[in-house]
Amino acid sequence: MIHMKYVVTTLAAAIIAFAQISLAQVPSSAMGVVIMHGKGSLPARHVSSLASSLEQKGYLVVNLEMPWSANREYNAGVDVAEQEVDAALDALRAKGANKVFVAGHSQGGLFAIHYGGKHPVDGVIAIAPGGNVANPIYRKEVGQSVERARKLVADGKGNEKTGFSDYEGSKGTYTVTVTPAAYLSWFDPEGPMNQVKASRAMNPQVPVLFIAPKSDYPGLLKVKQMMFDALPRNPLTRMYEPDSSHLDAPFAARDEIVRWTAEVAGASRPASADVRK
Repeated sequence: MIHMKYVVTTLAAAIIAFAQISLAQVPSSAMGVVIMHGKGSLPARHVSSLASSLEQKGYLVVNLEMPWSANREYNAGVDVAEQEVDAALDALRAKGANKVFVAGHSQGGLFAIHYGGKHPVDGVIAIAPGGNVANPIYRKEVGQSVERARKLVADGKGNEKTGFSDYEGSKGTYTVTVTPAAYLSWFDPEGPMNQVKASRAMNPQVPVLFIAPKSDYPGLLKVKQMMFDALPRNPLTRMYEPDSSHLDAPFAARDEIVRWTAEVAGASRPASADVRK
């Protein structure tokens, strides 16, 4: 016969063990994430595995195609892109999400930082953020196109599509066909995609998970600490450095994203110490 004391003790131990399972292992289905791909990419490419992984863990996910995709080629400006993310977050909330996050890869990561400084979200996940149009390389490669777009807008021709220069470190300079108004909204070096300005403008109440892969592009590795340090201080803001390349970073960071979002969702109040590292 099994002794009753043994049964009670075993049951208590099981309950304690279950209670000690981390939120990272059993995330709330009430958490929602909007995911944004990188420049010239698509939702079905480098961020799709992250989206699938989060969905399998019970997250509500919207994997958006953004204006900078291979298909859309900047067919809308920054303001429209913000509205598209707004709509995706509203859809997640309508499905029951009470904690919502915006996550982006590469240019999507920079846009997530920009978005988090202007809109109510519970956290921002910037995965290998890039595409800072204010850096010297961008100014050199697309500067003439920016000034031409600026003049066309001033002349009342901001909605007439034409060719402008785009730049990406792995591809070099290439041409995109877009309206001057939309182009200028993305490529103005003093505009929303200026990473230092976007970082400094982040809402200090919104924590950021800044994912900097160890084998990222050299230019991004060079500035990662500076870009991270530009973020306002928040006790839940973290830098995470997975052992991966730029393109593999979304999937490589999936477990940390689960852990961090659970930490943010479970924080009843901000901690007093600054634990950024």
